[in-house]
Amino acid sequence: TILGETREEEDEILPRKDYESLDYDRCINDPYLEVLESMDNKKAQRYEAVKWVMVFAIGVCTGLVGLFVDFFVRLFTQLKFRVVQSSVEECTEKGCLALSLLELLGFNLTFVFLASLLVLIQPVAAGSGIPEIKCYLNGVKVPGVVRLRTVVCKAMGVLFSVAGGLFVGKEGPMIHSGAVVGADLPQFQSISLRKIQFNFPYFRSDRDKRDFVSAGAAAGVAAAFGAPIGGTLFSLEEGSSFWNQGLTWKVLFCSMAATFTLNFFRSGIQFGSWGSFQLPGLLNFGEFKCSESDKKCHLWTAVDLGFFILMGIVGGLLGATFNCLNKRLAKYRMRNVHPKPKLVRVLESLLVSLTTTVVVFVASMVLGECRQMTSTSHSGNDTLSLQGMSEDVNSSIKTFFCPNETYNDMATLFFNPQESAILQLFHQDGTFSPVTLSLFFLLYFLLSCWTYGISVPSGLFVPSLLCGAAFGRLVANLLKSYIGLDHIYSGTFALIGAAAFLGGVVRMTISLTVILIESTNEITYGLPIMITLMVAKWTGDFFNKGIYDIHVNLRGVPLLEWETEVEMDKLRASDIMEPNLTYVYPHTRIQSLVSILRTTVHHAFPVVTENRGNEREFMKGNQLISNNIKFKKSSILTRAGEQRKRSQSMKSYPSSELRNMCDEHIATEEPPEKEDLLQQMLERRYTPYPNLYPDQSPSEEWTMEERFRPLTFHGLILRSQLVTLLVRGVCYSESQSSASQPRLSHAEMSEDYPRYPDIHDLDLTLLNPRMIVDVTPYMNPSPFVVSPNTHVSQVFNLFRTMGLRHLPVVNAVGEIVGIITRHNLTHEFLQARLRQHYQTI
Repeated sequence: TILGETREEEDEILPRKDYESLDYDRCINDPYLEVLESMDNKKAQRYEAVKWVMVFAIGVCTGLVGLFVDFFVRLFTQLKFRVVQSSVEECTEKGCLALSLLELLGFNLTFVFLASLLVLIQPVAAGSGIPEIKCYLNGVKVPGVVRLRTVVCKAMGVLFSVAGGLFVGKEGPMIHSGAVVGADLPQFQSISLRKIQFNFPYFRSDRDKRDFVSAGAAAGVAAAFGAPIGGTLFSLEEGSSFWNQGLTWKVLFCSMAATFTLNFFRSGIQFGSWGSFQLPGLLNFGEFKCSESDKKCHLWTAVDLGFFILMGIVGGLLGATFNCLNKRLAKYRMRNVHPKPKLVRVLESLLVSLTTTVVVFVASMVLGECRQMTSTSHSGNDTLSLQGMSEDVNSSIKTFFCPNETYNDMATLFFNPQESAILQLFHQDGTFSPVTLSLFFLLYFLLSCWTYGISVPSGLFVPSLLCGAAFGRLVANLLKSYIGLDHIYSGTFALIGAAAFLGGVVRMTISLTVILIESTNEITYGLPIMITLMVAKWTGDFFNKGIYDIHVNLRGVPLLEWETEVEMDKLRASDIMEPNLTYVYPHTRIQSLVSILRTTVHHAFPVVTENRGNEREFMKGNQLISNNIKFKKSSILTRAGEQRKRSQSMKSYPSSELRNMCDEHIATEEPPEKEDLLQQMLERRYTPYPNLYPDQSPSEEWTMEERFRPLTFHGLILRSQLVTLLVRGVCYSESQSSASQPRLSHAEMSEDYPRYPDIHDLDLTLLNPRMIVDVTPYMNPSPFVVSPNTHVSQVFNLFRTMGLRHLPVVNAVGEIVGIITRHNLTHEFLQARLRQHYQTI
C-alpha cells in the first residue's frame, strides 16, 4: 500500500462547511434591471473596452512581476555561487573546505529565513498557490488568497527561497501572483492600502473578479514558460467551470501580453538588444537539434515510442510515490507542526535548508565523478539566442575537485541554478555517469518531496522537471551503453522523462502538453509528449490523486470535479437537498431579520409565502376534481413528506423553522417601549423564530405538516443584501405603505464589495425593531431552480457550469421543498447519500 491510499485515510478529512462559494450567477433584481434599462450600445462598448484594457494591464503587470523575481533570483544566485566557487577552488588546495560549506550555509540559511518570515506575515503565501487558485476558479472563496499583501509576500518570498538553494521553483508561484494581480488590479483599491481609493464603478462582482483571476492565472503560466496558449488551456483545464468564447479571447490576449512583456525586458537586460524578443519565459528549454556530424541521430523514431510509453508508466509510479510520501508529510505537519508556535515552522524551513545545503555540498565533493570535457558542448548555431544558450551550458560546467580538462558531473547538476541543470541534461553532449544520475535523482526526489509543504513560497514544476530529466537521461545512457541504440538523442529522452515525472505528480494533460511543446519550440515532440503524459496520468490515477488535488482535500475545500460518477444518477435532487429551510417573508420586521442573521450562518434565504389553501371543500362535490387533487398530492414532493422519510421522529422544534412577527394574524396589542423590545430581541438571540400566533407556543405534538408547512417560492436574497438594507435603513413603518421605503441603486448595493458589513457589527440602537423591510425589490426573482426528480448528474452540471452558489428545489406547484449548495454536491456527501440509498432499497 505504499502508493495507494487506504479508505480510512480518505475518511479522515471531509470537506469543511466554513468555506464560502463565489456568487458567479447574476442577481437580476430591480436595481440591476435599472442598470440594464439605462444601458445602451455605447455604454456596453465602453464597458467592453475597459475590460480589454484591464486584461492587457493584468498581462503587463504579471510579466513585470516575473521580471522582478527573475532579476533578483539571478542576482543573488550569481553572487552566492561566485563567492562559494572561488572559496572551493581556493580551499581545495589549502584543505579548508569546511569554510566553503559554512559560507554556503550562511547564504542559504539567511535567504530561507527571510522567505519564512514573509510567510509568517501572510500564511496563504506558502506553497505554490496553485491549489488555492484552482479552488478559487472552481468557485470557492479561500480567505486572503487574492489580497495585495499575498502577492507581495509571494513574489519576495519565492525570490529568497529559490536563491536560498531549496529545491523549489519560481514558476508555480508565478501562477498565483498572476491570479492576485488579476483580482486586485481592476478593483483599484486594497485593504492593505486603505488610503488609496479610486472611484472606479466597474467590476464590482464575483463574476467579473473570477474572470480576471482566470486571465491572471493564465498570464502567470505564460510568463513562467513562455507559453501563452498553454496558459490559456491551463486556466481552462485546471479551474474555470464557466467559460465562453469572449473570455477565451481575453485570457489569450492577457497571456500574450505577459509573455511579450517579460520577453522584451529580459532580452534587453541580458543581451542589450531591446526589441529582439529572444527569451520567451522564465524557463526556456532551448532548441533540440542533432549534431550535424552525427548522421545516425534522430530526435525520435517510431521505435522510441515504446520506450516513451514505458517511461510514462514509470513516471506515473514515481509521481504516485512522490504524492503519497508528500501527503503523509503534510498530514504530519498538520498534526505536529502547525498547531505549535509559528517559530516552529521557521525552524523546520531552516532545518530543510541546512540538510539540503549539506547534502548538495557533500554529494558534489564525495559522489561526483570527473568526466572528460567534449570539444563541443552544443550543436553550432549562428543565432544570438542559441549562442547565448550554448555559452550558458558551457559556463555552468563545474570542475570542482577535478583535474584540468575534466569536470565534476555531480557538481555540475547541484552547484547550478535548476534551470541551468535542466539545460545541462537536455543539451550537454558530455556524458553523465549512470551512478551519478541515479544518486542525483534519488537525492533530488527525496529532498524536493520533503521541501514541498514547508512554510516558504515554493513551486513544484522545476524540481519535477529536473528530477524527471535526470531519470530520462539515465534511461538514454543505459540504452546507449547496454543495448547499443546509437541513434537515440539523449536530450529527447531527458525531455520525455521530465514530462513523465511531472505528469505523474501533477496529473495535467492538455495544458501541460502544450506548455512543454511551446517551451521546446518543437512541434514534432507533440505526439511523444502527449502519449507520455496520458500514460503517466492513467498510471498515477490508479493509485492516488494529483499533488494539487491532494493538498486541496487536506484543506477540506469542497471542490467540485468535472463530472459525477455514473452510479450517482441513482440519486435525485430530493435525495441530496436540505429540506430544513431558513426563510424570510417578502415583508419582514427588522426584529426578525436581525434575529435570523445573527443566529444562522446561511448566506442566502428563500423568500416565501405560506400556502394554506383548504382543498378539502373542493374535493367533496366533484369526483374529477377530487381525483386530480389526489394525483397532485401523490406526485408532489413536500418538505414534510421528505423530512418524515428522513427522520421518523422529530423530538425538538426545528431550529430552521422561521416564523414571522409581522404576519397579519398578530395580535393588535400596543407595542412596548423601543428599548424593551431591543432588550427582548437581544435576550431572545438564540431563539430567533418568534411565534406566529401569540397564544400558541411550539409544541412537540405538532404534525410534520405543521412544522414543514408548504411554502410558495418567490425568490432568493443574499445575506450581504439583507445586511446592506439594514445598515442603510431601508424599511417602512406599519402606518405607511411599502412604497415609502427608500430605494437603493445597484451601485449603492455593491459599494462595500467584496467586504460587506457583518451583522454582529450592526448598532442595534439605531434600528426600530418594529419597522418592516420589503425585500422583494432586492431579491433575485428568477434564480436557477430544479425539480425534485432531477437526476444528480443534471443538478451537478447545472450547478458547476453556471457557477451557482445556491440551487432551490421547487416542486410542480411552485413550492420550495429544499435547497442545494456546494456541500451537497461534494464527492463525500454524494457517497454518503448513495450508501443510504442502497440501505433503503
